[in-house]
Amino acid sequence: MTQRRPCPAAPGPLEDYAARFDDLFGSLAQRRGFREYLAGLLAPRDRNKTLTALAGAEPVAGAQHRSVQRLQFFLSESRWDPERVNARRLELLRADPATAPHGGGVLVIDDSGDRKDGSKTAHVGHQWLGRYGKTDNGVVTVTTVWADERLYYPVDAVPCTPAKHFAKGKNDPGFRTKLAIGADLAIRAREAGFAFRAVAADSAYGDQDGFRGELAQAGLPFVMALKPRRGTWAYGPDAHTPADAARALAWRGPGDPGDWQEVTRTFRDGHTQTWWAADARLGWWGPDGLTRLVVATADPGTLPDKATWYLATNLPRPGSPREAGSPHPAASLEEVVRIYGIRHWTEVGHHWHRSSCIAFSWMCSLFLAGFLLRVCPAGAGVEAGRACPAFT
Repeated sequence: MTQRRPCPAAPGPLEDYAARFDDLFGSLAQRRGFREYLAGLLAPRDRNKTLTALAGAEPVAGAQHRSVQRLQFFLSESRWDPERVNARRLELLRADPATAPHGGGVLVIDDSGDRKDGSKTAHVGHQWLGRYGKTDNGVVTVTTVWADERLYYPVDAVPCTPAKHFAKGKNDPGFRTKLAIGADLAIRAREAGFAFRAVAADSAYGDQDGFRGELAQAGLPFVMALKPRRGTWAYGPDAHTPADAARALAWRGPGDPGDWQEVTRTFRDGHTQTWWAADARLGWWGPDGLTRLVVATADPGTLPDKATWYLATNLPRPGSPREAGSPHPAASLEEVVRIYGIRHWTEVGHHWHRSSCIAFSWMCSLFLAGFLLRVCPAGAGVEAGRACPAFT
């Protein structure tokens, strides 16, 4: 058997990390390309990580530079299996005590859209881009992120391909919506050995009955946001929206909170704030139902829009009749607020990271997080990429 030629080493501690993937690449050019790609992700840049930025070349004039073309070939033409590479990354994260998932963590489902001109790029189409708050031409990627109070890292990412790319449109067997992709990624994360307390997502997913039902059918616990005016059927005088249900709860002030319970919300920078939470009733939802409606707010008297969460969860209430037969441990109001709070602060940093890697958003965050969490201090998270000691 021909002995492999040595590959030029990557900078600093990156070499030890990159070497763990060498057996997944069949040629010296691939091993070198992988190292150059990782180094480009970590190197400080004053612009988005497009292909030329990853290679350290000028935006337009440097497009034909040898290093840019070599990286282009590695990413788009070279034959290597991204699924196997990502599986190795997850294996390393699970094996490291500092990053190993545990039952107190949260699996966050989200999606990110990047604008893209033209129609030739794979997965591009006219679709909703949540980052911009409008429908536009672009690429949307559905992601799962594992997180706890110390750190977070992406688990998987799959681009959502618009129906126009399929022969039979939305009726094509290969077409999948963002919701279908998100549910599949959550199931895959559990099968890959990622333990978590619950799946968390914003109202784009939480408002969808079918999505919540698919997770429940798969045996997955969830805590998901709802829009305050999401309507549901109810008898005339009963609450018809989560906001109506919240206003129906008794509140006579902090000294006599009525239906509300004091909880502590922990923010991303470590400081805490007193909030109030309660189990509300909406249609068939209630404290002892298959789905609970939990309202958490900084002020039950006014329910401020920017400081009030309306959450649907299938985690049973402690002491409820459903607790004994539930496949999931009971969750107090404090625990439900903790779970969704992790999703809330994780979203900010992860959105920064995905936007900084706009050209290859569903690949960049995967490799970058895996390396940073091994060489940077615990709790640094993906944002450590802004100032990783080995590359600044």
